[in-house]
Order: sequence, then C-alpha cells, then structure tokens
Amino acid sequence: MNDHTTRRGGKTNVVSTHSVFGAPCWVSLTSRDLDATEDFYSAVLGWQWRSAKLGDRFRMAMVDGTPVAGIAGVASMWQMAVAWTAYFAVPSADEAVARAQERGGTAAVGPISFPPGRAALLADRDGATFGIWEGELVSDWDKWRLAAPTFVRLHTRDAFDAAIFYGEVLEWATERPGCCEVHYEGGEVVLRSQGDIVARIESGALGAAPDPTIRPHWQVHFAVEDVTACVRAAELHGGSVLTKGSDEAVLRDADGAQFTVTSRRER
Repeated sequence: MNDHTTRRGGKTNVVSTHSVFGAPCWVSLTSRDLDATEDFYSAVLGWQWRSAKLGDRFRMAMVDGTPVAGIAGVASMWQMAVAWTAYFAVPSADEAVARAQERGGTAAVGPISFPPGRAALLADRDGATFGIWEGELVSDWDKWRLAAPTFVRLHTRDAFDAAIFYGEVLEWATERPGCCEVHYEGGEVVLRSQGDIVARIESGALGAAPDPTIRPHWQVHFAVEDVTACVRAAELHGGSVLTKGSDEAVLRDADGAQFTVTSRRER
C-alpha cells in the first residue's frame, strides 16, 4: 500500500480515505458504561485498552498492539442506541451524505469533525445504520487490514437493491484506483478491497421474495480462535447468546449490543 501512504516526520505511515475508499475502515460501539464494557470485551475477546484522543468517554480496543475497535461511552448522554456500527471510508463525507440522501437514505448525525477526519452516521433506505469516515485511517492501517480482526455483513431484504445503493453512495466498482470490487459469490453479494473480502450482503435464498420481517442491519463480526470459549465468557460476564453453532455465535453484551464471533478459519 505504499502508493497511497505518506510519512510524517519520517516516522509514521498515514493512509487516507482519499486513496482507499468504499471499504469498511473501522467499527465503533456506543455504550452506557465504559468500565463495564471494557470488562466484558476483555473477558470475551481478550482486548486490551488505551485512551483515545477524543476524551475521557472514548477508548481504543487493542489486540497484540493492533487497534481493533473504538468504544464511546455516550449512549445515555447523546440519547443514542447501544449498538455496534461499521464505518466505511469515503473521499468526501459531504458528497457521500448527499448521495445517500438523493437515493432515499437518511443522515442522523453529521458530517461532524473528529480530528484527524470527519464522520457521519447514516441509514440506508431500508433503515440499516452505518457510518462514513473521511480522513486519516487508523494507525498501522496495513497491519489492521491484513490481520482482519473484523468484518461486516448486511442482513437485508433485497441484496441486489442494497448493493446498488451502497455502490452508488460509497463509489464501489467505479474502476478508480483504490475502489472496491463487487461480486456475487455463494448466494451473497461480496465486497472485495485489494482482493480481500471485507463485507458481504445477504437477503436469503436466491430468487426468494424480499422478507418483510427482516430488520435490515449491519452485523459486526469478530474473528476468534475459539467460539465456544467466547460464548462461555459472555455468559459468565452478563451477556447472552442469541444463536450458536460450531463456528459462529451471535452474542449480546451486558449492555445489550449485538455482535458475532466467527471462527478465524471460517473468516
């Protein structure tokens, strides 16, 4: 990724959304209680923590020195839902918000400044919430991407319609350098960035009519070595198990946020 990396002071590589765009670039959790959230995810996913530049209500989750996710203890203060949100890289937050609104989406928050960039919280035309980010990406971006600690899947009523919406908003398949490729594989719409699968969109069986009972949402997955151990730890620390298989489980943390743990070999 040297073609889109710059150096500051000869030390730190900085990657910008102006050259890598359309792909998920971060995941963030809004929480009511930072201390309880830290305890839960430390036990379930083995995360370590460091402070974030945005202030006392924000934390950065780390795994072996690699940033994995952000936690914002602002759910009560900002009257926001306790939930995980996937953020997608965009060259221009203003333009992405305008494209979303033109196509029937809505803007809930922003764009607002979060140095070193700008963010907005949006919903697609079926109500699935997602974020966009313009600016510098997380430090050690190459390491984060190659380690692939997270990936995201959109559960929706019509995968092809959703792919058109997101493709136009996030500039997928534009053939511009740095954009994402979109394919149909194994009954799902698959998003690839630099050849790696970074997101999936699914809506049930091929040819089936859209299911009106589905609540469209982006599900955040964390790749883990032992799904069973994560399930056990979640139950012991106040969480709950929604579904469980040998290679994947859908969990709810002690504060109510839903997420998925997936066996790393199934990633």
